[in-house]
Parts: sequence; structure tokens; C-alpha cells
Amino acid sequence: MKEKIKNIFYLFFPIFMGFIIGLITKDSISYNDMIKPPFSPIPIVFPIAWSILYLLIGISYYLLKKEKDTKLESIIYYLQLFFNFTWPIIYFVFNFQILSIIWIIILLFLTIFMTYLFYQKNKLSAYLLIPYILWLIFATYLNIGTTILN
Repeated sequence: MKEKIKNIFYLFFPIFMGFIIGLITKDSISYNDMIKPPFSPIPIVFPIAWSILYLLIGISYYLLKKEKDTKLESIIYYLQLFFNFTWPIIYFVFNFQILSIIWIIILLFLTIFMTYLFYQKNKLSAYLLIPYILWLIFATYLNIGTTILN
């Protein structure tokens, strides 16, 4: 039973935290009111994309946890989640635009490093993170673009 609870935690922790962050940031700066760079998606795309990505992140970590000796991978995993979950607060709640750019770039590098570490232990676990990396690259572009334009 304890193992099942752990597995559920690994799978759904990112989705749960994403939901909590959404509640925290929902009454903050409105993305709709910003001048956006080219190729900016409509707002409804973000919760859909992040829900899918959080699920992939959870599955990826769940698969990795089946391997032994994942201490460094776990530290990097939770560190990148910390950066992921605090970025919207920095950007939307506090409106610290320059800090948010630095923060998301650190998040991107942590995620790339995490993917590399996961690849060493479980290739599928790493492959599941590729959409996350691509989205973070796009989110970095949007973060820089909205900062310059606003």
C-alpha cells in the first residue's frame, strides 16, 4: 500500500502543484493585457499545455524511481520543480520581469541537465521530457518578448 501511495505521489505531484500555482496566480497580472511577441498562443493553450507537460514530468519521474540510486536525479528533479513552480509567482504575482527571465533560463538549464541524468538511467524517462524542454524554450522566448514589449 505504501508503495502505491509513493507511485501516485510521483505521478501526480507536478499536476497538483501546477493546480495550486494556478490558484495563486489567477488574480495576478493578466497575460491578455500584455503586448505579446509573434507566435504567442491564445491563453487557453497554457493550462492545457502545462497539464500535459506536468503529467509527462510525473510519468518520467515515476519511471526513473523504478531504478536504483537516483539521489542526484531526485535532487535535480525537485530543484527544477521548485524553479518551475516559483516562476509564475515571480512573473505574474510580483511582476519581476528581469528576474523571471533569469529564473526561466536557470529552469531550462536544470531541465536539460535533469534530462541528461535521467537518460543515463532510463531512456524513456528522458524522452518524455523533450516536450517540456521545447515548451520551456518557447516560454523563455515569450518571457523575454513580453518583457521587452511591456
